[in-house]
Amino acid sequence: MTRRDAGLAPTVFPALAALIVHPDEGPMLFDTGYDPAFFAATDPFPERLYRWTTPVSLEPGDAVADQLPRFGLAPEDIRAVVVSHFHGDHVAGLARFPNARIYCARAALDQVWRRGRFARLRQGILAALAPADIDARAIFFEDRPRVALGPDLAPFDVGADLLGDGSLLAVNLPGHCPGHWGLLVRQTDDRTRFLIADAAWSSGAVRDDMPPPCLTTALLGETATYRRTLNSLHRLGQRNPDVLITPSHCGEVEIERPRRGD
Repeated sequence: MTRRDAGLAPTVFPALAALIVHPDEGPMLFDTGYDPAFFAATDPFPERLYRWTTPVSLEPGDAVADQLPRFGLAPEDIRAVVVSHFHGDHVAGLARFPNARIYCARAALDQVWRRGRFARLRQGILAALAPADIDARAIFFEDRPRVALGPDLAPFDVGADLLGDGSLLAVNLPGHCPGHWGLLVRQTDDRTRFLIADAAWSSGAVRDDMPPPCLTTALLGETATYRRTLNSLHRLGQRNPDVLITPSHCGEVEIERPRRGD
């Protein structure tokens, strides 16, 4: 279901989030991963179908909010969450961060409020995972200033400057679902990390320019658009291997422990 050249076999997918400690803005997250709230949201029918089709294993302490004390933080310390898209495995913990601004695409949030539980479920959306005050806290990528990315990030050419200092640039990565964006982060070692969410499900798929079968991409998004985005990521990786292209479900991704002040 994730590579059209792969065999038929079950596989384990991590559901990753990123902790970003900005020197001025403080601690922020890119997505939230899973959370116990996912199980509450998928208890009723038809939402239980989500849990049946993507079985989830979440051990005590695995939720991002429960991991934060290892880094000297509490959920209330998180100042912002950058949401790549509103599929349950990316926003299940969103309500755990009551003080956070929520950066997201307007097109993505529109999917949360669309009518019909079956229609939302078909798009991978669990409306119960959206905080009740999300409309008041949301800051839309589409409204942030646009900046040119420069030749080092070609073929991607423009990003939305979330904080106004060029450190966090949201980049539209269409095809997986409406309102799907990634995030360019300028790290303290001067390297650029490109958090691409579900624009690819593995680093190998980016290296090989190997998309999922049409059946998979057609269920949630647009196959032709998805493949163009994947090809653009592949070309970026070929041209500039110093960019750390990081899918949200890749088992190869190194899990790094940030230092306070980074």
